Amino acid sequence: MYETWLEVRIDTVSPCLDDVAAYLTARGIVGLVIEDENDLEQFEDEQQACWSEIDEEFKDSFKGLSRVKFYVTDDEDGHARLEEVKAGLPAFRDRVGKDCGSLAVSTVSLREEDWAHNWQKYYQPFPVGEKLYVVPEWMREMEVPEGRTAMILNPGLIFGTGSHGTTRLCLEGVERFAKEGDRVLDLGTGSGILSIAAILLGASEAVGCDIDPKASRVAAENASYNGISSQFRVETGDVIGDDGLREKLAGCYDLVLANIIPDVIIPLIPYVKDFLAPGGKFLTSGIIEHRAEDVANTLKENGYTILERHDREGWVAYITQRS
Repeated sequence: MYETWLEVRIDTVSPCLDDVAAYLTARGIVGLVIEDENDLEQFEDEQQACWSEIDEEFKDSFKGLSRVKFYVTDDEDGHARLEEVKAGLPAFRDRVGKDCGSLAVSTVSLREEDWAHNWQKYYQPFPVGEKLYVVPEWMREMEVPEGRTAMILNPGLIFGTGSHGTTRLCLEGVERFAKEGDRVLDLGTGSGILSIAAILLGASEAVGCDIDPKASRVAAENASYNGISSQFRVETGDVIGDDGLREKLAGCYDLVLANIIPDVIIPLIPYVKDFLAPGGKFLTSGIIEHRAEDVANTLKENGYTILERHDREGWVAYITQRS
């Protein structure tokens, strides 16, 4: 049976699109769709010969307006998440300190199959690092560039596609540090993209964990698309608050991954050391730039050496090792 979702639209202006996207990502909302008025104007300039065939009402709807879209379930949990986003917008506007447009929030109800059709227009194949090539599941028969490994992915409605800067930072770290035969723990696994990448690059097994029970289904489907189901499993729960779950996950992992948000990463850091094998590395991303120092200080206080820091699009990733 298909679920019903809300497509949430936040109206803004082009210079503020990245800020709105960062605001949402910092609250754990991924699968964002960016509609930039400037992109539409560029398309019009490049395609003047056929622009007259485009619906005038559609063009008018973009004048002076850019949007960020995301999706929540049309139920109590989804509505609570939406209200949290809306409640934080006034403080966000004050903090950003520049014109962000109206920040008006509107919603459209969608059945899951409607969203699936709409999403495919925005999600296209793309390379990551030097070895990986992310391919949407519905394009799995396409030819992959020579020298790259295809990673087949259908992110589902509320999980990331791998195109966001934070996930790219983590994927590039996985590419550099995942070794043949490694055991990997992926905290906040979402679509399973980081675990799947690690296995495709040589890791022997990966365990994912996410507080959202939908992650288990989505990640398992993605693992099956890539033929690695026997090497990957997902647990559901909160590592920080659940002693039993931590015991279940216990083991010596060569690589621990956490692409979440600082408010989760910081309290998570003291527990990660119990999962690491001697010499193992902890890769963490999802850190908005102004919180990077907070995360770095917590890492150092808990006995981690920061080996590398990588920045992209206002986001930060740390590659660390226990001292």
